[in-house]
Amino acid sequence: MGKFYESIPPNLIKWIEAQQMFWVATAPLSGDGHVNVSPKGLRGSLHVVDENQVWYEDMTGSGSEAAAHLREPGNGRITLMFSAFDSTPRILRLFGQGTVHEFGTPEYEERLPQGVRRPGSRSAIVVDIHKVGTSCGFGVPLYNFIAHRPMLLDFAAMLESRDREVETASGDTSADAGSPPPTSDKGLKAYWRKENMKSIDGLPALTSAPVSSVTPIHAPPDGSWGKKDKDKSMAASTSVKQEQVAVKSAGIAGSGLNNQEVMRLVLAFSMGLAVAAVYVQLAGVVC
Repeated sequence: MGKFYESIPPNLIKWIEAQQMFWVATAPLSGDGHVNVSPKGLRGSLHVVDENQVWYEDMTGSGSEAAAHLREPGNGRITLMFSAFDSTPRILRLFGQGTVHEFGTPEYEERLPQGVRRPGSRSAIVVDIHKVGTSCGFGVPLYNFIAHRPMLLDFAAMLESRDREVETASGDTSADAGSPPPTSDKGLKAYWRKENMKSIDGLPALTSAPVSSVTPIHAPPDGSWGKKDKDKSMAASTSVKQEQVAVKSAGIAGSGLNNQEVMRLVLAFSMGLAVAAVYVQLAGVVC
């Protein structure tokens, strides 16, 4: 049975922080607008401030729906959902109001300075919680966690390096005067301008990050991205595929044996019917 609380139960905070992923749901105020649900799966991206506030590092993606919905005047609604895939089943939802602090703002820098910020980080989204809901989660399948995919951070690191290369090559110092530094046409800020300025319903999303005077600089690889982790992820993926092939092969082999047994039974049943039919015919003739 589901239960509701006005804040996060203290005994569930560590459980929240231990989850490998969570989902974020937002929606525009318009009745015909698009509801958005996004998975967030980078370890360490979520931070529990206290029982009524959390925030997460919002990474660059192909869209920016949450930021647009949270910034819509009169809106700000957001729900975070966590689900247990192993051990005791559980679903937990955090209902609240969200605030977006974009890359390059003091509020963002306070939470994600250069030594902490990861590649592609575009904002810090703070959620003030007014209701917490828990439910059984009995319908959620059991899964084994293997690894986080490093591709998102690798891709973003490449985009950021292009912006830094252009700035370094130009010798531009306009950033000191508060003007945006030169950027690459194929860099991170160009990607933000192309993909993250509006929601699919046309609401403003990122506004200051794409034109900020700060050049994106991220913390060094920490085992969650980079070539080493990429190789590890590929090895894990290969291992999973091999296991799947082995299971499938075993299933096919098992299915083949069952089919043979079924064929034998069908053949025996058919022969039995044939014998019975002959017997009935002979019996009929005798009669």
